[in-house]
Amino acid sequence: MSKIAEIKAPVSEEMAAFGAHFREVLKSDVALLDTIMRYIVRRKGKQMRPLFVFLTAKLHGGCGDRTNTAASLIELLHTATLVHDDVVDDSPRRRGFFSIQALWNKKVAVLVGDYLLSKGLLTAVDAKAFDLLKLTSRAVREISEGELLQIEKSRKLDITEEIYFEIIRRKTASLIGACCACGAASTGASDDEVEKMWGFGEKVGLAFQIKDDLLDLGDGTRIGKPTGQDIREKKLTLPLIHTLNNSDSKTRRKLLRLVRKAPKDPSAVKEVMDAVIKGPGMEYARKKMLELRDEAVKMLDGFEESDSKTALINLLDFTIERNK
Repeated sequence: MSKIAEIKAPVSEEMAAFGAHFREVLKSDVALLDTIMRYIVRRKGKQMRPLFVFLTAKLHGGCGDRTNTAASLIELLHTATLVHDDVVDDSPRRRGFFSIQALWNKKVAVLVGDYLLSKGLLTAVDAKAFDLLKLTSRAVREISEGELLQIEKSRKLDITEEIYFEIIRRKTASLIGACCACGAASTGASDDEVEKMWGFGEKVGLAFQIKDDLLDLGDGTRIGKPTGQDIREKKLTLPLIHTLNNSDSKTRRKLLRLVRKAPKDPSAVKEVMDAVIKGPGMEYARKKMLELRDEAVKMLDGFEESDSKTALINLLDFTIERNK
């Protein structure tokens, strides 16, 4: 049994039912749209976000129809943001597959993203799950704000560690926060419990993003995205920020100059990567990632030992131990 299959075991039936339900939700009577929806379903990965929803619900008493609604809503909105991201980034690939905008075109991709967003909204409204809609809408707002904050700061290359964490809290961690919050809310958990699970998911998401930073610098093998991509896009990640903060003024100016040249100069990308890998940034980022992991696990101390609690911790560990 694979690691991810072992993690899914406590909610395997629920995840199987969700997969069938999600395929039905995506169907359309517009031939082009239906073709694209089938393509999206075929290239779905490990479905980690719905898994966070179901495991969190199980931790709070059990999964029901509202949990299925929550997982569908999360997956629809998440897929919409990915389709739109590929348009914004002009990315030809996603998880090793051709992106929607590469196979069709940008106009189609934007409209497909809009369609997925509308399906998510209707899924929640039809189920009268307005609390779940509020939680996921909060995440979508945070993601948009995080992306724009990153664009603003990348232009000036003035991202501090504090700003970095604010960007990734909004851009990446908010969606995993929404997964865990929606899982709890779907069982009728109190507002305090829902907010606590949002906090748990946020810490998972922060650790997840730091792992992505490390992978992009060659710390593992990443499928579908070459190493150094963050530097090419002038993104200041935690390992690079810490390297800059611990460099003398001359080296810092040189590295920032190379980052500005990176989009059009592969040698500049390599020089920055080499400086970060040889410097203190990688180890510092790993330390921060593990601290966040431990803080997240501690937030589950109040729950009795169970298969779902163990699986949730294993899923957290899977996100920071992956090599792609």
